[in-house]
Order: sequence, then C-alpha cells, then structure tokens
Amino acid sequence: MTTSAQRADRRVSPVFLALVAVMAVSGWAVWTGRLAASPGFAVFLFVVSGWIVSLCLHEYAHARTALHSGDISIGAKGYLTLNPLKYTHALLSIVLPVIFVIMGGIGLPGGAVFIERGRIRGRWRHSLISAAGPLTNILFAAVVSAPFWLGAMDGVPQQFRFALAFLALLQVTAAILNFVPVPGLDGYGVIEPWLSYKIRRQVEPIAPFGLIAVFGLLWIPGVNAVFFDAVDAILRALGITNWDTYFGQQLFRFWQGEPMVP
Repeated sequence: MTTSAQRADRRVSPVFLALVAVMAVSGWAVWTGRLAASPGFAVFLFVVSGWIVSLCLHEYAHARTALHSGDISIGAKGYLTLNPLKYTHALLSIVLPVIFVIMGGIGLPGGAVFIERGRIRGRWRHSLISAAGPLTNILFAAVVSAPFWLGAMDGVPQQFRFALAFLALLQVTAAILNFVPVPGLDGYGVIEPWLSYKIRRQVEPIAPFGLIAVFGLLWIPGVNAVFFDAVDAILRALGITNWDTYFGQQLFRFWQGEPMVP
C-alpha cells in the first residue's frame, strides 16, 4: 500500500512547476511579441527555462527507470519530484549545462542521479537506465521540432520559430553527446554492463574526466566540424534549417544587441 510519505516522494515539485510556468509565459511573450522592446530577452527566458525543464525530465527518466528496475531508494532521494535541487550533482546537472548553453549553444550532458546499482539485476536493465536520459532528449527534440517536420509552421511568428529551432538544436546536441561511449557519459553507462570487470576497474579512475575530454575534442576544428555536420543533418531531417538555428541563437544572446532577422 502506498503511504503518504511515498506519495510525497513522487509529488511534482513546485520548483519544477515554476520552471514550466516561466517557459509557458516566456513562450507566450515570444509568440505575441509582448516584450517588443527586448524580444531577445523573452527568447532567452523561453530557451533557458525549456532547457532546464528538459534536464529535469532527463534525470527523472534515469530515476524512474531505476525505480522500476529495482532501486526502491530512488523515491526517498526526491528524484521523482522533478526538483532540480534534489539532484546529487546540481552543478553538473543544471548550472554547468546552462552556462554552456549561454556561452556556446551546446547542450551539455548533465550529471546523472545517484543510483544504487547493487539493487538492480540484469545487464539490460543497467543499460536501459543509462539510455533513458538521452532518449528523453530525443523525445523532447521531436516534440519541440514537431511544427517543422509536420509542416505546421504557417502562421507561426518568426521569432517563436527561431526560438523553437534553437531549443531543438540543444536537445539534439545533448542527445549525441550523451550517447558518446566515454566514461562519465550515459553512452558509456549503456555499454559498461557488457564489459569485463577488469576493463571497468581500469576505466573507473578516468570517469570524472570523460566529459572534459569530450569538450576538449570539440575544440579541435576537424572534430567540431564533423560533430556539427551531424547535428545539422539531423535538424535538416526534422525540417529545421541552419538559418532557423542561427537566428534563434542570435536572439537568445540578447545582450549582444538585437540581430537583424529576415
């Protein structure tokens, strides 16, 4: 029988609801142009709040999958409330991803919730727990890009179109980076259960530096070009052009001055 404490562990946090409210109100402001004096600021609020909402859903997917896989400690840790303040690595999960979005327009993978892996049996379950987060980013990308690939952009205000495109770009970059099979990222978590004990022990010490290594590689022009070519190809398949994401990012960076949009 579900107790009142268990229900409280799964009740949606007011913090998350506030984030959704900010996303909705700022999205309305972008759509209607009510902040005409600074439309970029409205785009900034919409994209950042939408990005944090997606991070919350990413971590929730990890936690929910772990719960159904056998880790019943998840609820008591507050992970099922969608409250970003409950994450084990709030800096990695929320703060750094937002900073990277502001600086470079890249969806930085966040730190996963703490899961008691010893409670979970079966390699497939371990792999699914790791895959659940980036799969959520893929689903989020499909939702925000739906007006593009459904051909439903007629009548959509231009600034809202650009904001959606930039938010979709962040989700695609996050999904790709998360699935890179490097220690410390979800992609490695997917394959880790299938590796030998010896390999896992050898790799364990470098796991904290995996994300740093990936972003170091992205500074190499050739690697960066290949990465963004892949991102652009996926976005084109979703009906989003380079111009959509370019103007979305320019509007997002409102502190640089309002861009000249077509």
